[in-house]
Order: sequence, then structure tokens, then C-alpha cells
Amino acid sequence: MISYQTLKKILFKFEPETAHNLAEYGLRILGKCKIAKAYMEKKNYISNPKLTQEIFGVKFENPVGLAAGFDKNATMIKAMKSLGFGFTEIGTMTPKPQDGNPKPRMFRYPEQKSVQNAMGFNNKGAHEVLKNLKKVYPFSIPIGTNIGKNKTTPEEFALSDYKSLIKKFEASSDYLVINISSPNTPNLRDLQNEKFITELFTMAKELTAKPILLKIAPDMEISMAIDLCNSAINAGAAGIIATNTTIDYSLVPNCQNFGGLSGACLTQKSASLFKELGRELFGKTVLISVGGISSGAQAYERIKDGANLVQSYSGMIFEGPSMVRKINEELLALMAKDGYENISQAIGANLK
Repeated sequence: MISYQTLKKILFKFEPETAHNLAEYGLRILGKCKIAKAYMEKKNYISNPKLTQEIFGVKFENPVGLAAGFDKNATMIKAMKSLGFGFTEIGTMTPKPQDGNPKPRMFRYPEQKSVQNAMGFNNKGAHEVLKNLKKVYPFSIPIGTNIGKNKTTPEEFALSDYKSLIKKFEASSDYLVINISSPNTPNLRDLQNEKFITELFTMAKELTAKPILLKIAPDMEISMAIDLCNSAINAGAAGIIATNTTIDYSLVPNCQNFGGLSGACLTQKSASLFKELGRELFGKTVLISVGGISSGAQAYERIKDGANLVQSYSGMIFEGPSMVRKINEELLALMAKDGYENISQAIGANLK
């Protein structure tokens, strides 16, 4: 079988978005091929009682999930377990279909193992995505649904977009994620204020008992991030996901001056913010850490800083489909070294 390093050389000859579309095509085929899917699952998926947790009343067999942005339209869910992921997050999707921003809108920086995207919530809209979800129900791993407002929706009507999406997806998701932290929809990050967050989660709590999380940006002052998260939690948020992509363009030399950076360039910034959030929020709510995670050591440090779960996306572009298996194997080795019988014992270890 062709190695990923060989395949990567081929994929990297294409524009990043074209390479992504080719990968999506391949994973959709994998999801339909029972023999290949079973082979890949046996090779990559780690189900170990030591990594298993129950969160939101849902069983997570390992703590490594796919971050939102990769599977925008819920077309690759059947293949995610074959890549080793313990859960996956689809989206971001919007109520109405939208094309996103003009191309080119995705860029890769191999030397920094980083990616820059200015996609702009391109997706087929809630109706089509929900049809795709229903095709693969029941799910083999937990599914989160990441939701955002349409670009054309004025700020004063943003609540109605989120309301319609919560009502549409709450029955077909294990959890939902409010995305107001993408840098690629004009003025979206302006909604990262305590007033809007309180209104949003108060409304959401009245609509559903399904857990709804807030995803935040890495570019806020820590005091603002903590206040924002506390407002969300007090209004009914079930958890915090930290962080989205960054607009700190100093992290990658000669990068574009638009869109969000992710991958290895984000590791330190995301880890630093998460460490501070963990000190304030550990024990109050579920915490999911994302941003520059591609190794077991990185995942373990986030877990010890308070993360119940971790997510990755950009790392897989550079490390390949074996990345998740390696992270989980490293986690087991690190837990054994520290004498932990279950991952839950490691959560927040740096804070105890």
C-alpha cells in the first residue's frame, strides 16, 4: 500500500483546496467500502478502557477528535473511525447554502507545518447537511455539529440563525458548537461579547437539553476570554472549545494577510491560552482543546491542563492518517509512566 509520505508529495502538487477535495473524494469512497474501512479501522482505531470516558452521557472511546472545518457537509463521517478519531465535529454549516469567500482561500506552509484558510463557511446549507447526517445514522462515534450564521445575516438577526440551526440539528447531534470565532465571516468575531453570549445561550437552553458548547478565538486578551467563557457557562453552555484559528500573521513568515492560521504555528498560542483557561474553568465545565496538536505529548499536556478531549485537523495534513493512532498510543504510554489507570485521572493533573 502506498505510504502517506508518498501520497503527500502527490497531493502537495495540487492547490490546497483541490487536494482537500481529492481527500474528501477518497474518504467518501473509503466510507462505502466495508473491507477497506474495516482494515483501516483495525489499523488506526484504538479502543482501550484506559482512554474511555463518558461525557454528556455519551461514550468516547478515545479522547482525540477531528476539529470542525474538514467535513463541512457531513460527507465523510463513515471514514472518521477508520482514521482513528474517537469523535468528529462536522461543519461549520449555516442555515442557507453559501459559497464562501473568493478563491484562492486556502494556503499551506510546509516548513511551518501550518495552514491558512479564508474559506468563509462554504457549505451546502442546513437542509442538505441534515440529509447527509440522516444517511449515516446511527453513528459509530460521537458527532458534534458546528454552527454559524450566514454571511448575509445582519448582526441584529444573528440569534435567529443560531436558533434555527439548534432546532434543526439538536436531535441528530451528540453536541452542538456555537461558532462566533471564525475570522473569515465579516464582523462575526464582534459577537464575542458577554451580552450576545448571554442572550444566545439563554435562548439555546430553552430550546434543547442537548449540550451546546462555545468555540473561542485565540486572539483575545485572557481576561476577556475568561469573562466570555464564564458568561456562556452561567447562561447554560455545556463546555468551551479553545481555540479557533489565529489572525496573528507574525507566526508564519510571508503568509497572507487575511484568513486564519492553524497547525504547528498555533501550538504555543493555543496552549498558552488554554493553560490560563484551565486554571479558571477546570471543574466548572467540559473543556476541549484544539490548535496545533499533532503528538501525544502535546495532547497529554492539554489534558493535564484541564482538557477532557482534544481535537486536531491541520496536523493530519502533514502527518497523515496514522497521526491519531500515534497520539493515542503515546497517551497510553505517558499515562502508564505517570501511573494513571484511566485518562480521567490525568485531566487537570497540572492543576491539582
